Amino acid sequence: MSENIYVGVDLGGTAIKVGICNAEGNLLHTFEGPTGTADGVDTVIDNIEKYVRQIVEDSPYSWDQLAGVGAGVAGFTNIREGIIILAPNIGFRDVPIRSILEERLNKPVKIDNDANVAALGEAWSGAGQGIDNCVCYTLGTGVGGGIIINGKIYQGFAGLAGELGHISVVPDLEAIQCGCGNMGCLETVSSATGIIRMANDAVARGDRTTLSLVEKIAAKEVFDAAKEGDEVAIRIINRSAFYLGKSMAAVAAVLNPEVFIVGGGVSKAGDILFDEVRRVFAKLAPAPLQMGVTIIPAKLGNDAGIVGAAGLLLRS
Repeated sequence: MSENIYVGVDLGGTAIKVGICNAEGNLLHTFEGPTGTADGVDTVIDNIEKYVRQIVEDSPYSWDQLAGVGAGVAGFTNIREGIIILAPNIGFRDVPIRSILEERLNKPVKIDNDANVAALGEAWSGAGQGIDNCVCYTLGTGVGGGIIINGKIYQGFAGLAGELGHISVVPDLEAIQCGCGNMGCLETVSSATGIIRMANDAVARGDRTTLSLVEKIAAKEVFDAAKEGDEVAIRIINRSAFYLGKSMAAVAAVLNPEVFIVGGGVSKAGDILFDEVRRVFAKLAPAPLQMGVTIIPAKLGNDAGIVGAAGLLLRS
């Protein structure tokens, strides 16, 4: 075999996931091992190197075929210099990860934040395959995002573009403070955390809802209750979807993407979420900015980060 391969690394606080992709973005092999955060930065870097070497050794491909390694990390990154400025979940602060790994592996290395690489993964070989201009939302504990323009990640001058969860969309009278310190961010209403907060608030107010029977409410319980016709749960989901659709209308006015891709755990709610988001987008976005635009669920799931990290070598 003479084709080049690309290894993607998804660096998490508990596990490091690595995968081999070909030039078309097809995920060929995966491996997962512990991060080793408790043992310090050096151990984490040792593990990254070990897992990259191991996955190639265990595959039908040779080390010579490895064109490079990309890594995605949840944290603040200096993308151009290849430095992880701060990643609390893995204990990294001002770690020049790119130069360290390039020296150890003798291969080109690129890094980016986890939301950007997930967006790139979906654009490369997921829901946005073949589409050069798309915007990806990740609805999980928070709201992450990534912007793909002309097939490549748009990073902004400081590498901070795509912080979609911190678009201010909630009016002042309804706004609460976000973890970023500002008021009314999308993340406060359209993340799993926001949905759970709204549900707990409703129960605490004494609203008539089946959610009052749930010992510990998760976002899934709210969606399940809404699907069963619970009016309080429906109201919560509609509010979450409204502000998500509102943010998309604003983003469309600036970027005019062809596709909005929505991933993360909250996106698994399905039509009850997506139908309302599409309705709101259609109401708030000017007609010319809606032409040919679709809002679709992500496809790659937990593999998006690995695939996108590998794609950094080709599409960033």
